[in-house]
Amino acid sequence: MNDKLSKRPPRVLVLGIGNLLWADEGFGVRAVEAFQQHYHTPANVRVLDGGTQGVYLVQEVREADLLVVFDAIDYGLLPGTLKLIEDDAVPKYLGVKKVSLHQTGFQEVLALAEMMGDYPQKMLLIGVQPAEIEDFGGSLHPPVKAQIEPAIQQAVAYLQRHGVDVRRRPRPLAGDPHAGAIGDIRRYEAERPRPEQACRMGDERVVWSGDFQLGYRPADLDGQLLQVGLDQHLDPYRRARFEQEE
Repeated sequence: MNDKLSKRPPRVLVLGIGNLLWADEGFGVRAVEAFQQHYHTPANVRVLDGGTQGVYLVQEVREADLLVVFDAIDYGLLPGTLKLIEDDAVPKYLGVKKVSLHQTGFQEVLALAEMMGDYPQKMLLIGVQPAEIEDFGGSLHPPVKAQIEPAIQQAVAYLQRHGVDVRRRPRPLAGDPHAGAIGDIRRYEAERPRPEQACRMGDERVVWSGDFQLGYRPADLDGQLLQVGLDQHLDPYRRARFEQEE
């Protein structure tokens, strides 16, 4: 470990990125949620749900000496395959096959942090091959969901190898009561509508289903047409030019 990290406890960021509303794209967030619920970390470790914040995460990354990222990555492997990438290879893998726009955003985060001179000394990307992401309102598919615990174990082992005191909690933390149904994967899966009620793939069953009523509702303007005076919205120069042309 370099001198920067040996002089003080490393500043550690454990980050989950992804979108819970798009099936396996939510793997990173679900993994970091489970990590926080089941493991206690010291004060020098920040555990963060990065969602799809993209470049807004740059300050968090700049402040980290060690960075661990959970994400869904299209490696071109079998669904549910877990793959670990370290250090300089991390940004390369984030851009090989983009699962969604947030990966482009996180590549930019790393590039900005490096450009500003505050780049993590050590990085670990824990990625899982998604089975399905084009499923709005969907949850993790079984082979992907099954990798949450193995992914967390890989993160714990990595942190412990770098001297971070990560310990399993005697009792898991309760979920955030303000997060609603989406913050609890079991509740989310139980309460979301069935595909027959609201298709999550975006096809015509949503529009033509009997569960939805579409109709034209005219606005009552008392017989008056809605008009806007164009000259009132022109700046003085343009208004003068229009008057000259007339």
